[in-house]
Parts: sequence; structure tokens; C-alpha cells
Amino acid sequence: MEVETTLAKGIETAGENVRYDAACKRLLSEKSILAWIMKSCLEEYRDCSISDIVEKYIEGEPSVERIPVAPDETNPVIRGMRNEDTTMTEGTVTYDIRFMACVPGTGELIRLIINVEAQQDFSTGYPLLKRAFFYCSRMISAQYGTEFTKSHYEKIRKVYSIWICPAPPQSHQNTITRYRITEENMVGSVKEPVSNYDLMTVVVLGLGDPEDSKEDSILRLLSVLLSSETAEREKKQILRDDFAIPMTETLERSLAEMCNLSKGVEEKGVAKGRAEGRAEGRAEGRIETTLSFIQNLMDSMGFSLEQAMSALKISEEERLKYAKMLKQ
Repeated sequence: MEVETTLAKGIETAGENVRYDAACKRLLSEKSILAWIMKSCLEEYRDCSISDIVEKYIEGEPSVERIPVAPDETNPVIRGMRNEDTTMTEGTVTYDIRFMACVPGTGELIRLIINVEAQQDFSTGYPLLKRAFFYCSRMISAQYGTEFTKSHYEKIRKVYSIWICPAPPQSHQNTITRYRITEENMVGSVKEPVSNYDLMTVVVLGLGDPEDSKEDSILRLLSVLLSSETAEREKKQILRDDFAIPMTETLERSLAEMCNLSKGVEEKGVAKGRAEGRAEGRAEGRIETTLSFIQNLMDSMGFSLEQAMSALKISEEERLKYAKMLKQ
């Protein structure tokens, strides 16, 4: 019964974590939020106003975790963005938020494909940058059959992969770092048009304490937005007063949902931590007691270590652990 209860609580907590993650993505997919990210991180939009980016340059509605569509089955006519790329040999890559944007100041309709990921766990076990460039590569290869066909590689569009890390290590807090392809002349002097090689850029935003960021910076905006400690009312006031972001019905609903889920996840996390702490304490107590019994048998009865553990009926799996502890 206890195992079933623990499992049920684990499933419930995981479900809330998933819903919280989805709420964060919906919040980040708001055009007014994306516009601030684009203006702050993408050189193409540095000189644009937030309202112009929202109204003129973001194309269509950003997709957030939609149904996967295999590239081979898509119509060559562009009909917005899907959130998964699937191939027979490479498997499926899922993007959190995906949309297209027009580049200002050009006579033709040029598109940027931008991928925004909210990365909760900075220590993933692999270099985050390698995953980011993998995503960029997949977004470029996925353009075959939609942006260009046959050998018309001149039509390949630039891609961005933007990673928002809410809890990076201290060395990465309150930082914005860009990684891109550049031209380097090793012998001679060649000047290739930048548009021919500047095809993928990765931008990583390491968030930190909102108080340590500039008042009008994207780092402060995102830190406030994704903070589990800032109250909903305060978030609304900061977004409205400091960043001129209108509180639309959709934005308010997404913000309220994320704040409510954040409280639930935090409370369950604290409860889980306490339960795990108690269980860990009981386990440590049992180990200390067993070690004491082993030592007493060895001292008072003259038993060897193996004889003492046999007398106490300690399993073969645990004997090595206790032997190491007694030798320390």
C-alpha cells in the first residue's frame, strides 16, 4: 500500500511538472515576450520597436508542442511551422516553440526560423551547445521540400536556436552568449557575402536574480517572468510598467496558470524532500545500528568480520558495503 501511495504521488508530481513546463512554454510563446527576446538577442531586430516586431515581423502564430508531421508527407507550400522534425534514419526532434519571422529592411520576404527552448536543467550530462547546434542543423535540413527543392541551396534560410536557462551555475548567471559561423582567412584574402555562411546562430541566456539585472533588460524580464518567488500581481506590474507589455486576456491566463502550478510544484517538492529526508535518516540509523552490532560481536565474541555478518544474517549484496565502512 505504501509503495502504491508513493508511486501515485510521484505520478501526480510528474504530471504537475509537465503542466508547469507547458505553461512556461505558452507564456514564452506570447508575441510580446518573443519580441523582447528578438530585439535583445537577434541583430536583425536591434533597431526595431517591440510593437513593430509583434505586428510586422513575427509571421503567423508561434507553435507550441503541436502534433508531429513527417517531412516527407508535408505539402511543399509553406503553411506555418510544425514543432517536430521526423526522418526515417534520424528519429524525431521536438521543439518547444517554433515560428518564422521576416527580416526588416529587405525587399523580399526572407524568413528566420527561430527555436526557443526553456532549459530547466543546465547540467544535462551533455554539452548544451552541441544539442543547440544539432537543433539548428535539423532546422536547416528540414527546409528541403518546403523552402527549397532539388539543388536550390541558395534558398536556405538562416536559423536561430535560443536557449533560456532559468537555473544556470553562478558563472553563467545574468549572461547572454552568442555562437555563430564566421569567416576566417587562413591564406589570402577572401570576402564571401555574409548571407552565404551566416546560416545558424545559437544564443544562450543564463538567468539570475532579477535584482542583479538591468531594469529594462531581457534578463530581468525573463527572470521575473519565470520566477517562482515573485507574486503574480508583482509580475503583472513589472511587465506592464517596466516593459510596456499589455496584459491581454491570453497573457493573464497563462501567467496565472504558471504561478498556480509553480506553487503546487514547489509545495510538493518540499513535501517530497522532507519525506526523502526522513527515509534517508531512517536508513542511516539502521546502517549505524548494524555496524555497531558487527563491531560488538567482533570485540566481545572474537568473531571475524565474515562470522559476525553471518550471525547477523546480512545479505551477500550488503556485506561488501559494511566491510568498507568498518575499514574506514
